[in-house]
Amino acid sequence: MKTLETRLNEVTGTGVGLIGFPLDLNSSFLTGAATAPPLIRKALHSSATNLWTESGLDIGAADLHDLGDLPLVGVDDPLAKIEQAMGLLLSRQFIPLGLGGDHSITWPIVRALRKEHQNLNILHFDAHPDLYDNLEGKQDSHACPFARIMEEGLVERLVQVGIRTANGHQREQAERFGVEMIEMKDWQPGIELCFTGPLYISFDLDALDPAHAPGVSHFEPGGFSTGEAIEMIQGIKAPGFIGADIVEYNPTRDLNGMTAAVCAKLIKEIAARLFED
Repeated sequence: MKTLETRLNEVTGTGVGLIGFPLDLNSSFLTGAATAPPLIRKALHSSATNLWTESGLDIGAADLHDLGDLPLVGVDDPLAKIEQAMGLLLSRQFIPLGLGGDHSITWPIVRALRKEHQNLNILHFDAHPDLYDNLEGKQDSHACPFARIMEEGLVERLVQVGIRTANGHQREQAERFGVEMIEMKDWQPGIELCFTGPLYISFDLDALDPAHAPGVSHFEPGGFSTGEAIEMIQGIKAPGFIGADIVEYNPTRDLNGMTAAVCAKLIKEIAARLFED
């Protein structure tokens, strides 16, 4: 298997780097997300569709470079390896588009980004706030990445949309860290998502209603439709987009590849924003 450095050396120029993080060691309830990246790629390149975005960009002709999956099996500290790999990718001037894996991957990605960008903002799509101080004794659980990110002061602003499971502890955490939480009960079509700093997008598939994305570990009815999520992505106002991840696709629960196709669609529409000047 080629290393990330070898793959980067084979690429001419820069652009958006698509990289898989096959990790679900930090999942709760169910595993399976580690098997997602190859299936997302298969859906992206399926002859059932094409690589054009709704904005009219052909990402097949753009500088979207598939950098493969980062080997994480048997690694003592996979989160540290992710941060190191991200540092290498950023040093080559690539914009990262990460494929999870569980949501714990976002913490090391953002740690690496913070070294390159000041006034970093995050837009987080999710049914869950992922603000637990720890879950089942684990501070690196997929339920905790945004607590770690905010504790370390890695971002200036965290906006969460689609939330519909916030418990008392996570509400206290949100208040403590100044998180802007737009719960589903308060969301309205056409809501403006405006940012003044460089923006990172983290998209957990269970932000969508299970009817649109059944391939997730934690079913939480009442979420966005795929179209609503895409409309929000297309409407974001920000001075620049510096990366994104799509996480928590669990193929073991998918139906006929439906959620893989949703992931592929999100890759295209998010990539269209990443390619903007």
